[in-house]
Amino acid sequence: MILDIEPVEQARPRAIRYGRSIRVYDPPKVSKYKKQLSQLARLQYNAEPLDGMLAVDIKFYRRVQKSLSKIERSRRLSGEHRPTVKPDLDNYIKSTLDALNGILWTDDACIVDLHAHKYYSDDPHIEITVKEL
Repeated sequence: MILDIEPVEQARPRAIRYGRSIRVYDPPKVSKYKKQLSQLARLQYNAEPLDGMLAVDIKFYRRVQKSLSKIERSRRLSGEHRPTVKPDLDNYIKSTLDALNGILWTDDACIVDLHAHKYYSDDPHIEITVKEL
């Protein structure tokens, strides 16, 4: 499955106090990303969510920075140089897996094998492959 959306990392949750209770929520950027990703996945996947042991492979393609030489830009787009800068890969994973709960799988706890990769691209997107084990 290819999802045409720029990956967004999971940020620290925010909290608001209401008297004695506390409400915890995602920052607006993360919340918007999760909603959009969920909608894109629903458009492409029309079956029941998978429930069982799953193996998932995710490739995150992020934008190349604009302030680079042509040589460095071509190295990044060819995959010779891959993203070693923030955001961290695990933060991309968390926000993406959470957004796909109830759509591709019943819960991301079903994932027993996970491979993830970061790449540069002029066309930011996410590629996900899910296999039942």
